[in-house]
Amino acid sequence: MKDNKANGEPPPVLTPSGIPVKLFYRAPEEPFELEDPGEFPFTRGIHRGMYRDRLWTMRQYAGFGTAEETNRRYRYLLEQGTTGLSVAFDLPTQMGYDSDHPMARGEVGRVGVAIDSLDDMRILFEGIPLEDVSTSMTLNATAAILLALYVALADERGIPRHRLRGTVQNDILKEYVARGTYIYPVEPSLRLVADIMAFCAREVPRWNTVSVSGYHMREAGATAPQELAFTFANGLEYVERALAAGIPLEEFAPRISFFFAAHNDLFEEVAKFRAARRLWARLMRERYGASDLSSRLRFHTQTGGSTLTAQQPLNNVVRVTIQALAAVLGGTQSLHTNGFDEALALPSEESALLAVRTQQILAHESGVTATADPLGGSYYVESLTDAVEARARDYLGRIEALGGAAKAVSFMKEEIHREAYRFQQEVEQGKRVVVGVNAFQEGAPPPPLPRPDFQALEAEQCRRLAALRSRRDGEAVAARLRRLREAALGNENLLPPIIEAVKVSATLGEISQTLREVWGTYDEG
Repeated sequence: MKDNKANGEPPPVLTPSGIPVKLFYRAPEEPFELEDPGEFPFTRGIHRGMYRDRLWTMRQYAGFGTAEETNRRYRYLLEQGTTGLSVAFDLPTQMGYDSDHPMARGEVGRVGVAIDSLDDMRILFEGIPLEDVSTSMTLNATAAILLALYVALADERGIPRHRLRGTVQNDILKEYVARGTYIYPVEPSLRLVADIMAFCAREVPRWNTVSVSGYHMREAGATAPQELAFTFANGLEYVERALAAGIPLEEFAPRISFFFAAHNDLFEEVAKFRAARRLWARLMRERYGASDLSSRLRFHTQTGGSTLTAQQPLNNVVRVTIQALAAVLGGTQSLHTNGFDEALALPSEESALLAVRTQQILAHESGVTATADPLGGSYYVESLTDAVEARARDYLGRIEALGGAAKAVSFMKEEIHREAYRFQQEVEQGKRVVVGVNAFQEGAPPPPLPRPDFQALEAEQCRRLAALRSRRDGEAVAARLRRLREAALGNENLLPPIIEAVKVSATLGEISQTLREVWGTYDEG
């Protein structure tokens, strides 16, 4: 292949991940190895028919202070054609504090819905048939408790557990790396991950037991190859923990799903998704001899929250459309499109509807669903796919040399910080254009948005919690919490005692505190 520089052509530009891009691409000396969609290693898609057979699940992420308000939004979104729910929880819920705990003060309901007990769960899903919808819950440290609440609600309604479909994120390692909503030390946290995987394999077989998340690491500043490498390092750690817990590979591996970001560089993002499928399939086959079913990478995509700008927020409509297109061209199984005003506040009803319509237009008007892997065979996309996979493998080797993901938290964190700093420098120096931020600016301030009365919301949530405590059977709660403590001190699966505790109205905070007293908390130092 001729060298561009030798021909006097301009030097290559770089993708956001630093991969050189030539002026144009020729056919390679060695033809690309392109299997059909649905064939190992699934570069071109995990199903032969892809979107001809079934469109991706259209989700919208929503959580609005109270369970009542969130329930109204869910019903509205289902009426508008979404096919799955995605629950955003407030920080106290994610961190294991009840709404009336001093650590929750000022944070109740601010970035999602507050869920303290089975009472709140009943309200959150009132009128929504759990057996007919797929529900995704973005939780990690408290994932076991919220899954227990969901299962308890299904039991109460008489819905067989095997009919429940959904995902609990349950990816605690990336919390230590990039996000920060951890509670317990690493080892007991990984025990909870494995307990969820084992419980669901037996009781809730259609549930995705862990959604290994590259999204949050990408949002924190990781490049596309880092997003894949760090995500797969964590995923391999979970596989090892599940195997060590005695769960057969073919029972849990098909229910592992992944969660990636879609950012603005269309072709690099498409290549990333294709490389992700191929790399995970090869890793599972090479290391564990996994079947095709256990090697298939299924993933949810969310458009990039960190790419949204408060300046000229309508520009975000274009960004989200490009990112959603990348996810679809890359073969996602599930997609959430951000609202254009999310850099300012929780999405308004107008922006949420437009985000849903964006997916529907892509699905029904753009033509991109007519054939599987429309960009497959493109010299550029295939070259990028190879480059992303190679760089991700290099990072995986470095992580394994450190002893695996659980021991490489500091390394991954430092690498992300370095890339985030590089990106911010490029923006501030004008080397990277962000429309409306450092170029093509205008003087108009962002439009004002209505904000909830969070103080009133917190007061009402605390009142509801006090009323629950006054009417429940306190002795039954204490007995169930003692039973949970005994289980945590031993080796049995913790999901059954947690489910029994929530059924007698033990609260999320009380269950979390019981585990804190047994295990302690994570010390970042």
